[in-house]
Amino acid sequence: MANRTDPTARSVHGTNPQNLVEKILRSKIYQNTYWKEQCFGLTAETLVDKAMELDHFGGTFGGNRKATPFMCLTLKMLQIQPEKEIVVEFIKNEDYKYVRILGAFYLRLVGKPTDVYQYLEPLYNDYRKLRRKLADGGYTLSHVDEMIDELLTTDYSCDIALPRVPKRWTLEAAGQLEPRRSALEDEEEEEEEKEEEEAAVNDLEAMDIDKDRRRSRSPIKERDREKERDRDRHRDYRDRDRDRDREYDRGRDRDRDRDYYRDRDHDRDRDKDRDLYRERDRDRDRDYHRRDRDHGRDRERDRHGDRDRRRGRSRSRSWERRDRERDRDQRSRSPSADRKRSSTRRGRQEDDDLLEDGEHRSGHGEPGGKRKKKEKKEKKEKEQVTDGTDNPDPEIAEANRLRAALGLKPLRP
Repeated sequence: MANRTDPTARSVHGTNPQNLVEKILRSKIYQNTYWKEQCFGLTAETLVDKAMELDHFGGTFGGNRKATPFMCLTLKMLQIQPEKEIVVEFIKNEDYKYVRILGAFYLRLVGKPTDVYQYLEPLYNDYRKLRRKLADGGYTLSHVDEMIDELLTTDYSCDIALPRVPKRWTLEAAGQLEPRRSALEDEEEEEEEKEEEEAAVNDLEAMDIDKDRRRSRSPIKERDREKERDRDRHRDYRDRDRDRDREYDRGRDRDRDRDYYRDRDHDRDRDKDRDLYRERDRDRDRDYHRRDRDHGRDRERDRHGDRDRRRGRSRSRSWERRDRERDRDQRSRSPSADRKRSSTRRGRQEDDDLLEDGEHRSGHGEPGGKRKKKEKKEKKEKEQVTDGTDNPDPEIAEANRLRAALGLKPLRP
């Protein structure tokens, strides 16, 4: 029963006034101790006393999102729906700033767009300090005019989604709202009116003095004085216009300087970003060339490794071939082969003894001593020619040199 809306309350924006607060936040307010103890049985008259006790404003705070007393009183005002005159008195209260903020927040929720602009815009001139409770439980410094600007320009405040309000220029174009007048303009107009009144009084006094003097002075002097007075008045108007033009030029120069410094800072930031991008590109190119160089070194190392492996295989083949040749020579030098060679030599000696005329058995007709020298010479030349060191393949030629140094036969071409 304590959480129900007043039966005599009217619907706001086509719904129950309490529905302007989200259901989750509304349930947290109902469970709050401040709501149960301080807000029970409040009326429009007694609610003012509770509002005067406020020392901060805000939405929810803490890990369990506990509602502030400001939100509890706001929901209580939506529940009892006080009269518009009471809300206006809340807003016009200059002694208690949190009472003024409470009334402005409630009017922003339930009021018409024209009423919102009419009653909240004058609060832009209130610069008093406020304490705002943050979501983490801490406090931050704010001001009344900042809170009013948040209510008029944003759609979310104190954890509550505010109803949509049309822009001011839309209402002005529709004729529902008059153009806003700044308090500074009113002060300037008051000062100008005072200056005009003072000038008028001075002119009247001067005219009275001139009338008194005119009685005792000649018409020519009076005419000169009138011209001098008109010249002074024209000079005053001209000085006033010059001062206005000077103020206007000073303000325009100030705006131009502000734009210049803003553009310069923007250009400086853009140059910094460009240098950063260039440095990144330079580092990327350096890394790319370093990777290419390392890849080339690895490829060159692999190429040399393949060549060394091919040389090792060729050397192993040459050594195997050399071993086979050595085995073949050893087999050819067995005892049976020695016996065959000795029998052949004995046969050749007998044939030489049988030849009486000293001719060679092959028909060359040379003596035996010269023939042997010639055969040794030819054999030596043949071995020199066929040792294989002049092979076109450098690997084979190198292997033949090694075999020749070991007394082995050269490799086959």
